[in-house]
Amino acid sequence: MQRQIVYSESSAIMVTLSGDRGMLTRFASLVAMLAFMASAAGQIAIVDRLPGTPQGIEFRISHVEVNADIVDQVAEVQMAQTFRNVSQRTLETQFLFPLPDEVAIHGLTLIVDGKELTGELKPKDQARSEYEAIVRKQKDPALLEYAGQGLYRTSVFPIPPGQERRVEIRYTQVLKNDSGLIDFTLPLGTVKHAGQPIDELNITIRVNSKDELKNVYSPTHNFAITRPNDNKAVCRLNLKNVTQPDDTRLLYGVRGGEFGMDLVSYQPDGGEHGYFMLLASPKVKMKEKHDISKTLLLVVDRSGSMSGEKIEQAKSSLRQMINQLGEKDTFNIISYSSEVTLFQSELELVSDSSRKAALSFVEDIYAGGGTNINEALSMALKQLNDHHRPTYVLFFTDGLPTVGTTDETAIAASVSAANKVHARIFSFGVGYDVNSRLLDRLSKEQRGTSVFVKPAEDIEVAASNLFSKVSALVMTDVQLNFTGAHSENSGQLVTRMYPSELTDLFRGEQLIVVGRYRTSTPVTVTLTGKVADKSRETKLETSFGNSDATRRNQFVETLWVTRRIGEIIDELDLKGQNKELVDELVALSLKHGIMTPYTSFLADENLSLHDRSGLMSEAESRSEQGLSVAYGSDGFLQRSYKSQLKAAIRPGSDALSGAAEEVGNALDSGSPALAGSGGRPVGPNRGARMSSSGLASRLGGFPVGGGGLGGSGLEQNESKSDAKDSDESKVTATQRIRHIGIKTFYWKNDEWQDSEYGTLKEDAQKDVVEVQQFSDEYFKLTNMNDGRYSKYLTFTEPVLIRVDGRNYRIVPPQEE
Repeated sequence: MQRQIVYSESSAIMVTLSGDRGMLTRFASLVAMLAFMASAAGQIAIVDRLPGTPQGIEFRISHVEVNADIVDQVAEVQMAQTFRNVSQRTLETQFLFPLPDEVAIHGLTLIVDGKELTGELKPKDQARSEYEAIVRKQKDPALLEYAGQGLYRTSVFPIPPGQERRVEIRYTQVLKNDSGLIDFTLPLGTVKHAGQPIDELNITIRVNSKDELKNVYSPTHNFAITRPNDNKAVCRLNLKNVTQPDDTRLLYGVRGGEFGMDLVSYQPDGGEHGYFMLLASPKVKMKEKHDISKTLLLVVDRSGSMSGEKIEQAKSSLRQMINQLGEKDTFNIISYSSEVTLFQSELELVSDSSRKAALSFVEDIYAGGGTNINEALSMALKQLNDHHRPTYVLFFTDGLPTVGTTDETAIAASVSAANKVHARIFSFGVGYDVNSRLLDRLSKEQRGTSVFVKPAEDIEVAASNLFSKVSALVMTDVQLNFTGAHSENSGQLVTRMYPSELTDLFRGEQLIVVGRYRTSTPVTVTLTGKVADKSRETKLETSFGNSDATRRNQFVETLWVTRRIGEIIDELDLKGQNKELVDELVALSLKHGIMTPYTSFLADENLSLHDRSGLMSEAESRSEQGLSVAYGSDGFLQRSYKSQLKAAIRPGSDALSGAAEEVGNALDSGSPALAGSGGRPVGPNRGARMSSSGLASRLGGFPVGGGGLGGSGLEQNESKSDAKDSDESKVTATQRIRHIGIKTFYWKNDEWQDSEYGTLKEDAQKDVVEVQQFSDEYFKLTNMNDGRYSKYLTFTEPVLIRVDGRNYRIVPPQEE
């Protein structure tokens, strides 16, 4: 009989296994691709997840359910996990629960099937030595991620074979209030290495406050947030088949009048300009009912290509919008094909009779003819003459301009000349046949947005979502001004704000503005605008923080970078190529690991990153070829992706990654010159599949891969032989990138390389200090600056990292 300990990061679960040598041998072979086997005496298998690799272990987490009730800055948290023993032996289980950093936790208890389990709570200073001791013993760096946090360690309990245990963790947490924003964190990252995917993850957070809630925002997850009233918010998240859940973070603000504002800032180390995110929300229920009269022009395509289901959906959308018009609104309907037809010759005031007549007009719309976009928009805009009234043009089309003026720049110029009242134009592109670049040009120049509806999607849903927002108009002519402590104005204090053209404020929506600030200083933020023709002003007294005070807010930088990349692509798309912009696109993508269809080649294992001119040349070629396509699926998907980048509300969303991959796949299939740009590997030979020999073996040999690009002219590292390539599994570009904290790592030369190192000049790259994992020198690194760098040293593969201006290569220990 022999005992074996399996350590997993899942909630820092330590499982002791008992069984005969044959069973242990079978278990060891099961995890051989995923574990480092220590000495034969007291054999230890450290189970660790590598990117994209499922683990085969003897237990799994089937469900995780979290309920958190927050009342006036105090959170009552209950986290329940269902563990199933899928082995044929009893698992002796112990839990290590890392405590959220820098928060006060009370009354933490752990309950197994209704019975409370004894445990020991240790502050972070004592916990650090425990984490380090486990890492030394288990030869597994995973726990270093939690060094610097407190620890709750339970006694051991058994899980018989084939049975489940429901484990509940309950605690009370006093939340921090940072400059008016209350910060709540759930440590879900501890379940991300549970072996098999978690079947279902449910989180419900209920926020109740005696003060009125204003902004509610999560930088980590896309919660469904409902606001029953001004003092309550319910945030729900449901995820299935979850492989690597991140810690969940929720921020909410309770200050402000009818318009609440909150500021989150982040300044990197080294005196670099900071990043900020401003949240602004109107009250859920305004004390005064402000009926803001507005004008809406509904311009709908009825060309032959709209026949069938599309025209019926468009007509249904028109009916819905007509029925939702306000009593003081004015409106008109313009339908167009080769010719343009107006509902009325001039704007119509909403009344029962005008509404009835408009519905009758919609019934008579039928599809047929060409597409005269220029004439339709020109005739619509000529009806407008009130410069003070908020005016919106909802413009629908499913095709290219084929009648009258067809040149996109000429159409855009004509619309600008006709739009004398500065109406906002919202463009709906329906299907892949639209000139998506024209729609983006119109929306940007006329202060609106573009909405792209795929062929299989419902026009009515997209139109209803936008119209519902426009119908709940709260404030127009929105402006922001930042004044520093020494009377610096906005131009001196902040730069590069996105969106650069602020939208109107609508009830139920949250305005999110990101930008850069030059220095840490107290600041007054002033929001001005008009509410029902009356000027309103809201002030926020806050500060742009320094690097020490804002360390947890690094997500703000990533969000700013995401939007900035969208703006760069937009500039390249609408104004043509610009070497400085391409250089910035490459630099941002490289540093932050945001792989666009035009920069995904950076993840190629055999590509040297210090050849900056070569990288620029490649990105310039890819973006120029891709963005030259104005219509069809390639054009449609590129502009849709660009719009998502520009409107991103949180960094690193799955939707953005999926959109980038979809664009890349479309470009791959449509243009051989762009093969590989969809987040796939890019190799030195056209059409060749690239291998990642070291990473592929560590990923357990799962066959994934993609096409290649030839003739790039980029400096390549020595490639593997064709014979070896044919035997190796392939990995995708996204698997070659890892984001940890503020750093991005790329898989290069059979090791993870810090992007900061990769961009150094060749001479600077030669100066590398080699450190063996789990040595005394290794733990000195993990403890530098109070453990700030420990989370970057959790790789089980070799890693080359740049710390405090020095290069370190961390190599696995030699086998004994």
